[in-house]
Amino acid sequence: MLLHTIYLIAIVAEAMSGAIMGMRRDMDLFGICVVGTITALGGGSMRDILLGNYPLGWIAHPEYLLFTIGAAVVTALVARFLHHLRNVFLVVDGLGLVAFSVIGCDVARAAGMAPGIVILAGMITGVFGGLLRDVLCNEIPLVLQRELYATIALFTGALYVGLLWWDVDPSAAPLIAIGAGFLVRLLALRFHWKLPSFNGSGIRGFE
Repeated sequence: MLLHTIYLIAIVAEAMSGAIMGMRRDMDLFGICVVGTITALGGGSMRDILLGNYPLGWIAHPEYLLFTIGAAVVTALVARFLHHLRNVFLVVDGLGLVAFSVIGCDVARAAGMAPGIVILAGMITGVFGGLLRDVLCNEIPLVLQRELYATIALFTGALYVGLLWWDVDPSAAPLIAIGAGFLVRLLALRFHWKLPSFNGSGIRGFE
């Protein structure tokens, strides 16, 4: 029940982030809803395809589409009151990232996967919807930039798996992992923590 509630919060948050990105690209309401829905459900769909979980979550539970479309429409309606769209986008996207990471790990654990695959499944669930959103909106995906994004998904998933391995209460473990991952994401945004980048200056001979 706890993870289901977290999942609903996560798809709403990611649908909002997709809708905000769509509005920044001057899409109409249909486009905003499409991008919001793909952002919210894309990561879970890719995870289920890789793990062989059928039917996909949103096909088995079509009401999830209503949640994502509704979140996108509401975001579009209140957009004029969101004076700092980029900041709102980054916050709700960060919440969706860490929540989906935990949910993806839980699905892979239930399927009996090894711990490494469990953590990777969490990362895919967390980042793939945002990757599709950025591609559709003609943006360089956040996951491919220097920002701590996929790294935070991996950290959140690894922490969640570790907490369960340490026999932490199953009802507390997801909240701890999500809270820690979200805090790290906010700190990374506030203090501009980034991974090192490489500009290719050392491989001139390959040009």
